[in-house]
Amino acid sequence: MTEDTDPGSIPLGMDDVPTADATADGSASRESLGQRLRRALDLLKGSTIDVDRYRPGEHGPLLSFTGLDGYDEIDRYWVNAPFAFVSINHDRERNRKRYHVVEPELDDDEYELLETLFDDIRDPLVYRGDVNTENVEAVLVEELRNHLERYGVEIDTVGFYRLFYYLYRSFRGYGKIDPIIHDPHIEDISCDGYELPIFVYHDDYTDIETNVSFGKGALDNFVIRLAQQSGRHISVGEPMVESTLPDGSRAELALGEEVTPRGSAFTIRKYSEEPFTPIDLLEYGTFSVDQMAFLWFAIEHNKSLIFAGGTASGKTTSMNAISMFIPPRSKVLSIEDTRELTLYHDNWLSSVTRERIHEGNDITMYDLLRSALRHRPEYIIVGEVRGDEAITLFQAMNTGHTTYSTMHADSVQTVINRLENDPINVPRSMVQSLDVLCVQTLTRFDDERVRRNKTIAEIEGIDQRTGELDYSTSYRWDASDDTFTESGSSIVLEEIREDRAWSQAQLLSELRNRRTFLEYLWENDISGYRRFTALVNDYYADPDAVIERIENDEMDRPTAPAE
Repeated sequence: MTEDTDPGSIPLGMDDVPTADATADGSASRESLGQRLRRALDLLKGSTIDVDRYRPGEHGPLLSFTGLDGYDEIDRYWVNAPFAFVSINHDRERNRKRYHVVEPELDDDEYELLETLFDDIRDPLVYRGDVNTENVEAVLVEELRNHLERYGVEIDTVGFYRLFYYLYRSFRGYGKIDPIIHDPHIEDISCDGYELPIFVYHDDYTDIETNVSFGKGALDNFVIRLAQQSGRHISVGEPMVESTLPDGSRAELALGEEVTPRGSAFTIRKYSEEPFTPIDLLEYGTFSVDQMAFLWFAIEHNKSLIFAGGTASGKTTSMNAISMFIPPRSKVLSIEDTRELTLYHDNWLSSVTRERIHEGNDITMYDLLRSALRHRPEYIIVGEVRGDEAITLFQAMNTGHTTYSTMHADSVQTVINRLENDPINVPRSMVQSLDVLCVQTLTRFDDERVRRNKTIAEIEGIDQRTGELDYSTSYRWDASDDTFTESGSSIVLEEIREDRAWSQAQLLSELRNRRTFLEYLWENDISGYRRFTALVNDYYADPDAVIERIENDEMDRPTAPAE
């Protein structure tokens, strides 16, 4: 099931639940007049519902699906077992893929019963003081059982849990898109208007059409509900809202036909509770091990970075991942418009902007960044720079703070041009305080959409002859064979070597140890962000001991406590 949501204003539309008359043979269960009279008498005397915990092997499946005519099924997996699964199908004639959500089907009488239950259970569920995220399932089961007994309904375990699923989906889930929200393979969900199929971006099948759509009233109500869940207001007067859903997903909402002629629309960019780690980025080929070891070294030694790229190129994901290299106990402060960053760091202060509430004031990224400097952070992470806050960010760089941020730009020169011109206008003398610039791209390789870090550049300063900003490329992605090449020289590494008073051999040894560490975790699929961060912290505490454990293949054994 999904995160807690406010059930107080959720409408249950007539097109919200699959019914049996939508099946392939068009059949539906109907009662005779005598059966309806007997049921009315049962209603007066009540009934006793004895429902066990659902066990598929004993009670049978809650749903069935025999495939789509004219399609070849190429994949099938649960998204909310045992209530919903997804079937990926290929249309041979049109050469298209289809994302088909399969949920339990209700006959006409079960559907009518569900609407009655929804109206009767909603208020008790809203106003019960003992309902919280942890016990909502138990409370809903109790309320459902009590109301069915009051109605005098006789029902088996399978029927009981079919009703339970739709009640839970409506009260605590995301309605018709709840199975899609549960799908870990989906990155974003797009609804373009009334009666139009929802499209999703699937990490294996890219953009793909679904069998889910909304009617006019249902879609308007759903967009209003999403805004309410986010604590925002949307109306005909203010038909566009950007918000963050309770689970952290980003939502762009449009109501009615004022600004979106085909009807209300929404796009949800899903938030992952388990953020990508550097190991995940290696697995997906976004970076090479050499690049990741270089970035680890840069972060450890307080070099400032900017990640640039186009929409959906993975800028924020990469910035979040490499931030896991920040040394333990360093004070970290993050600033975002919408919450996307997740760090497993003890000394991390997270802050987000806020629009004016009643008589209050807007709290902008510029406001938060000015406040951040008073907290004396060692590392400042800004979600994206696009205006006045950039000046303050570069002022922080120039005063010794280590900063990370993202920008929309497709090349190193474009980043420099955006920084130096309207509306950002950072003086060139301040831009040179930036150390490393990573440029990412969402592109195709071998007919697959992939994210690659195509350039890592180092800002070298201002050329005294031309007055232009100089930079050199440390690593470059070769699109012809999907490989990364290294330039062989690095100003950043040379500065680190001098600051640490190392020889060139010592520098290379340190880099080699970090590559060994990353390769071992990659080969052994150690990618959970808590586990990864803990091992990085172990490395900082005693790098020789960690390398020895890797050489002896003993990384699962905890580090011995210090004497």
